[in-house]
Amino acid sequence: MAIDLAALAKFDTPTICNTIELFKVRPRTAGYMDGRVRACFPEMAPAVGYAATATMRCAQPRQEGDVYGSLDEQVARFGELPGPPMVVFQDLDDPAVAATFGEIMCTTYRAFGAAGLITSGAARDLDQVRRLGFPAFSNGAICSHGYSHIVDLHRPVRVGGLTIHAGDLVHADANGVATIPLEIAGEVADAAAEFVAAEAIALDYLKSGRVEVAGFAAARGGMMESLATLSRRLRRIA
Repeated sequence: MAIDLAALAKFDTPTICNTIELFKVRPRTAGYMDGRVRACFPEMAPAVGYAATATMRCAQPRQEGDVYGSLDEQVARFGELPGPPMVVFQDLDDPAVAATFGEIMCTTYRAFGAAGLITSGAARDLDQVRRLGFPAFSNGAICSHGYSHIVDLHRPVRVGGLTIHAGDLVHADANGVATIPLEIAGEVADAAAEFVAAEAIALDYLKSGRVEVAGFAAARGGMMESLATLSRRLRRIA
């Protein structure tokens, strides 16, 4: 089944995580980054793309080339991915000593079709990157890029406690970052719409202004029944 990234981007990342749980393809504690990685611009809409992984160092000088010398190779390899890239950096310096990205890098990535950037390290040029409308996720901000240089491309990285491989499908918003298993990705958007409709059974009752315990129990029961039915269908259980 084709994967509709625009449809996936209509849902927030918690809804995507909740929907994935219904498929029971991974533990509920797997597939998302921890609180060390946060949205630089929480007001931006969800971003969805295929991981273009890289590692970065800032503490020591690169042996050759300039500070931005690896960008051309990195964007050239965007073509290896099945759709728009989500740049995912692991900062090999721990703790981070300088910023992973800034205006030049994000402008480059945006021009070459990237959906956003995620790093275990730090950000800078936040006002400029916000004006680009480019979603970015980091563990904080540091004003200098130090000896910033890319070490490796399209290798597995570890960011926010989550291992990411090149080509993994990533969904990110103000709530955090998660991966969507490729084997179910074509079904997740439609299932998410059904998940939202099931939740609305309880939410609409609570917003009605005429609530009582028995009525809430019935509404919550209807929601849970709808979710159980959806999960059985997604798991191909009769």
